[in-house]
Amino acid sequence: MKRKLVSAAEAVALIRPGDTITTSGFVGNGVPEHLLAAIEACFLEQGSPSALTLVFAAGQGDGGEKGLNRLGHPGLLKRVIGGHWGLIPKVAALAVSGEIEGWNLPQGVISHMFRDIAAGRPATISRVGLETFVDPRQAGGQVHPGAGDVLVELTQVAGHECLAYRLFPIDVALLRGTTADEAGNIAMEHEALVLDNLAQAMAVRNSGGIVIVQVERLAAANSLNARQVVIPAPLVDAVVLAPPEQHMQTYATAFSPAFAQIIRAPEGALPPMPLDARKIIARRAAFELPVNGVVNLGIGMPEGVAAVAGEEGLLDHLTLTTEPGVVGGQPASGLDFGAAVNTDAIIPQNAQFDFYDGGGLDMACLGMAEVDAQGHVNVSRFGARLAGAGGFINISQNARSLVFAGTLTVGGLQVAVDDGWLRIIHEGATRKFLSEVQQITFSGKRAARLGRPVLYITERAVFELTPDGIALREVAPGLDAERDVIALMGFRPIVETIAEMDARIFLPGPMNLKRDLLHMDLDARITLDQAEKRLFINLEKMRLRTPEDLAMIRARVEALCLPLGEQVEAIVTYDGFRLDDEIAEAYGKMVAELEERFYAGVVRYSGAAFTRRKLARILPGVTDRPHLYRGMRQST
Repeated sequence: MKRKLVSAAEAVALIRPGDTITTSGFVGNGVPEHLLAAIEACFLEQGSPSALTLVFAAGQGDGGEKGLNRLGHPGLLKRVIGGHWGLIPKVAALAVSGEIEGWNLPQGVISHMFRDIAAGRPATISRVGLETFVDPRQAGGQVHPGAGDVLVELTQVAGHECLAYRLFPIDVALLRGTTADEAGNIAMEHEALVLDNLAQAMAVRNSGGIVIVQVERLAAANSLNARQVVIPAPLVDAVVLAPPEQHMQTYATAFSPAFAQIIRAPEGALPPMPLDARKIIARRAAFELPVNGVVNLGIGMPEGVAAVAGEEGLLDHLTLTTEPGVVGGQPASGLDFGAAVNTDAIIPQNAQFDFYDGGGLDMACLGMAEVDAQGHVNVSRFGARLAGAGGFINISQNARSLVFAGTLTVGGLQVAVDDGWLRIIHEGATRKFLSEVQQITFSGKRAARLGRPVLYITERAVFELTPDGIALREVAPGLDAERDVIALMGFRPIVETIAEMDARIFLPGPMNLKRDLLHMDLDARITLDQAEKRLFINLEKMRLRTPEDLAMIRARVEALCLPLGEQVEAIVTYDGFRLDDEIAEAYGKMVAELEERFYAGVVRYSGAAFTRRKLARILPGVTDRPHLYRGMRQST
């Protein structure tokens, strides 16, 4: 320890001009604030270190002066490769103006790059980023045209189109833990996240660089539980003891034992949200939550979905996750975002992105800043303002279903609710649904081609991605679709049958959503008129996810029809119906079997063209010409 324990100034002296450095952190979690402050002070006093290359995955800052904003001085940085830039406006401004070379790459890709650098690989190969601004056929991830070397190349691997992200050695890692023992082993027992600390340390060690770790306390040799050690001593070159004010757990919380998973927070520990536009959006998004599924919630507007799920008693029936490695529990918001209470596990960030990239998410709810007629979404670049993609590209490109959440307009928007109706008090100055987005962070065209379910939820309307573009599906009670929605868009959406958003969303008190999502109520949904020999099957707003869901429907139909001994006329309503792709084929086979056994005829209704197309595709054997109508009126 005597050899490794140094002051912050001594640690900064180890960084040479022109070095490539990497830092840990996620928003305000796990940021080595003391080390970053020391670099800033040294540069302002001595002009060194200078011309650094900075590599980081997640955004690390408070949107003002802290975190990587401390490095936002002309001359200190030469180039920056980062995932999320919105919290570091000082650095972003340098990149946008061309004063430094800048790249915005997917957060998960950079997280995996650390591992690949450690393993000595020449490139990180991934499909993440295809058909977005990261694709070299668009901007190649460059923040400013002519930013320098090409970092992203298009390639083919085993017949699949992929992107190759070029790798490079890293000279210095600035990391953070809780406790260092006398040998230099680092434990992270008070940290809310473990992030990529181990992978970054290995990458720098195997690049021949130095690893500097900021901690809050010291311990005797051999006193740490080996299972708590995240960064082993052989990887650590220097340890810096930080003062408490520069070693807060997050930028909003000095220390919470619940964030460190030392205690479990009582139910309701996070306060309920007021019934404003943010909560309206979160409530409607919560209707899409998959029971027993795994969900990612993005930063900003989607954070509210966690609070709504908590209010509705749903947290025990799904697994909420966030990209820095949170599994289960309830994610925090604001400058605490990334931390969570009552989690099931905290895993490394790179492992979380392994799971995400492989399609492990049943659903993701992400923010949206701009949307166009093709369903493209931009959250990363707005003229001179650089927000960055963060983990958005990894998540949106690979989740099984997607919900984008945001207001229809922005800039002064004020809404109110009155007895289940929505009122627009003051309209936002800026439209978010445009004829063309400024940058493609999510490719709607690619998602539509792959058949991925995508919804765009606002405080007043719900849209759906179809093969033909964006379709308007729902409008809030009390509003006019043409006047209050379509007139405020830069394109005209597809308009077929428009449903009213559920009135419960606009009423105070819980929505009893738990009953909707956990109980299918098939006794009420599937009924038989014995006198008329008609079977009514109401699948309106129902989502079928598992083989068990199909088995329940089959059992209900059999229970009603078997005792009759003769076939019936079936009438099926599909408005708002959702069928997961994994069970679509099995659903078609079940319907064909039930029709052969019990139905003399069947008529089906759906107001959505997309649903009608899907049903016609998966039910070709039911009849030669399936009776799929737009609405009940057409049956007369």
